[in-house]
Order: sequence, then C-alpha cells, then structure tokens
Amino acid sequence: MKQKITSLTLAALLLLSLLTACGGGNTATSDIANGGSAGYEENGWDAGMESPAAPQEDASDGAVSLQKKIYTASLEAETTAFDQAAQGLSQLVADCGGYFQNQSVSNRGTYRYGTYTIRIPAQRFRDFLLQVGDSCHVLYQTSAEDDVTDAYYDVESRLTTQRTKLERLQNLLSQAENMEDIITIESAISETELTIEQLTGSLRTYDNLINYATVDMTLSEVYRLSNAEEPVTTFGGRLTAAFQGGFRSAVNFGESFLIFLAYNWVLLVVLLAVALVVLNVLLRKRKKARSSAPSQEEPPK
Repeated sequence: MKQKITSLTLAALLLLSLLTACGGGNTATSDIANGGSAGYEENGWDAGMESPAAPQEDASDGAVSLQKKIYTASLEAETTAFDQAAQGLSQLVADCGGYFQNQSVSNRGTYRYGTYTIRIPAQRFRDFLLQVGDSCHVLYQTSAEDDVTDAYYDVESRLTTQRTKLERLQNLLSQAENMEDIITIESAISETELTIEQLTGSLRTYDNLINYATVDMTLSEVYRLSNAEEPVTTFGGRLTAAFQGGFRSAVNFGESFLIFLAYNWVLLVVLLAVALVVLNVLLRKRKKARSSAPSQEEPPK
C-alpha cells in the first residue's frame, strides 16, 4: 500500500511537470482569447477586479487595444532664465500627473546645468512632449515606443500555469501520508513559489514601464539661445544672416578670449616672467660670445 501511494504521488508530480512545460510554452494568443483574466494579487488585482490585461486605451492613437507599449524620450534644452524654466518644467510635470524619478543641478562656471529623469503617465506622454518647449528652448528631441505585448502576455500565461500547479501541489500535500512524499511535494511547492515570485516581479516591472513613460532630459543655462532665429531662404536674407553670424562669432570669440585671460591671468604672468628671464639669459650669452671672439688681423698694405 505504501509503495502504491508513493507511485501515485510521483505520477501526479510528473503530470504537473508536463502541464507546467506545456503552459510555459503558451504565447499571448491563448491569454488574449480569454480576455487576459489572469492577474496577480500582489499588485492589487484579484478575480473580482479588472485585470491588467483588460482592454486599455493605447497612448499612441487613443484606440482601445490590448497592446502593451513602453514609451521613452530624450530631450536636450537650454534657457537664458534657468529658474523660470525649471519652475515651468516642474509645473508641466505636475499638470501631466507625472513625477521626477531623478533630478540634479550642477554649476558649469557661471552657468547651471540640470539633468532629469521624468516619469509621465503614458496617456499624457504626447502632451508633455508638445508642451515642454513652452518653458525652454528645445535643441534635440527623440522618442521611441517598444511593443512588449508578446513578452508581457507570455509572462502572464506562465504565471497562471504556475499558480495552477501550486494549487494542485497543495492539494496533493494535504492528502499525502508518507514522509518521503511530503518532503518531495514540499520541495516542489518551494520551487513553484519561487517561480511565481519571479514572474510576479517581472509583471510589476512591465506594468511600471508601460503605465509611465520615461523621459531623460537635460537643461542648460546659456548666455544666448542657439539657433533661435527662423530660417531664411532668400539670397539677401542668407547674406545678411551670414554677416550677422560672422559678427556674432567674432564677438563671442572676443568674449571667450577675455574670459580665458581673466581665469588664467596668474598663469600667464608667470609664463611671461619665465619667458623674459630665458630671453635675457640668451641675449647675455650671445653678447658674451661676440665679445670673446678673436679680432681679425688687418691685411698687409
């Protein structure tokens, strides 16, 4: 009788392992067909609530879709009024329902430089990109969307399978009487619980990235905005712009040169003093060499 129970238990474990292998290979198709009902309690979802896989509004075009997308963007901006621009950026983030994940401000000489990692709700991602230029001058902007639908529902399907396996293992454990069977089933339960925890963490990470877009942004304080003028197409306009650009370049070079002298005047004075000493030594050696040279004999008359 003891051997019979053990054989039945091992056969049940083998059946569960086969079930897990089949369930782990399922793609998003089966889960989408079921309406994506598999959720996870750790993130506040249960059988009586709408699951994360339920139809949601796609942030790209407003259409109801089961797609799961991760939105990211990168921005480089500058401003002549750093405090006002930073305040405007903070207000825009708050209006969009987002938050700053990271932010830092450093000094570069007399100007400031800010770096920000901003999280914006996916449905307000486009609005943020359209309005961010109101508080600063955007030099560079790029955005991307990564479709993770298949990967998301694959993880969700595997999680559903592992939960079914755990429930059946727990039922087997409640019926087991042999200590060897109990140890074997408890070991399988531990492995299954670990897998469930890992899959749940993966879903949490996906949901965080899907629900909130990530924007990496830099804000530079400058004396004059770059490329702030409207482009000109006529020959006269281009010629005038060229003269103006050359004049501004000369002025900027002069300002930069004066600032360089102001920052390094001590070093320049030292270098000038050393150069004068070296020049004086060379002149003395040359004079001494001339005075010590033998005078030429006068030719006979």
